[in-house]
Amino acid sequence: MKFRVRVLVRLRPSVYDPQGQAIRKAIAADPRLSAESVRQGKMFDLEVKAGSPSEAKARAEEIASRVLANPVLEDFSVQVLLD
Repeated sequence: MKFRVRVLVRLRPSVYDPQGQAIRKAIAADPRLSAESVRQGKMFDLEVKAGSPSEAKARAEEIASRVLANPVLEDFSVQVLLD
């Protein structure tokens, strides 16, 4: 079976995020908008062959830990999407 899986990769809270800071400043420049903080990240949608949703999640976690996320700087979360 094929499963759709979403992987969200984010910088760890202790890592400085210059892109997030630039976005926050752009938001603050518009008096109609406000945001206390902004952290940027990446989203990946994968299609994974697996026998079950839990197996698909495990495969996606392995992909994320080996390829998609830098374990020194980033954390990730994995979600199996149901149609």
